[in-house]
Amino acid sequence: MKKLFALALAAALVSTAFADVVETEEPDTNLEKPEFEAPRKQVGAWPAFFAICEIPAAAQAPDVVGLRLTIPFSTRQESVTGFDIGFWGRAQYFEGCMCSILRNDVKDELTGIQVGLYNSAAQADLIGAQVGLWNEVGSMRGAQVGLVNVGGNVQGFQVGLINRSEELYGFQVGLVNVIRDAEIRFCPFVNIGF
Repeated sequence: MKKLFALALAAALVSTAFADVVETEEPDTNLEKPEFEAPRKQVGAWPAFFAICEIPAAAQAPDVVGLRLTIPFSTRQESVTGFDIGFWGRAQYFEGCMCSILRNDVKDELTGIQVGLYNSAAQADLIGAQVGLWNEVGSMRGAQVGLVNVGGNVQGFQVGLINRSEELYGFQVGLVNVIRDAEIRFCPFVNIGF
């Protein structure tokens, strides 16, 4: 098993070393140039990205498609699609599975699942699930399972010791269940919003 892991790690490092960054094509020189050109977007073409140290704010980190290992914490990719595994993962947009031991943080849009001690999509839209000790989301269509679940506009369910949402279209199962915009705001064990 150790040999297989070492071989997979070596293959990922070799593929990272030989990968190119994909850039948009140059515009045709015969055409009239617009007054303003948007900066080129860089997308990582390799299957694995190792986030070992912080990329300076002046440099733009490439977007990741595939696997991102966040050891000790992630760099500032705007968009990540695939798997994010490590200690502390963060992104602006995320599609896939975030499995970080300490914290998962998405700022704008999350489609997929977050698994960790502290999962945050506090100002984001989530389609999927959060599983951890503390889960918080701005708006969600899916599920939260944890010790404490906090949500804004929730469509789905929350299962935990303490569940709180501003609006809920679904149900909560736990010891303390609070729906702030409901006729019955507090109900122990099960609370239903519609």
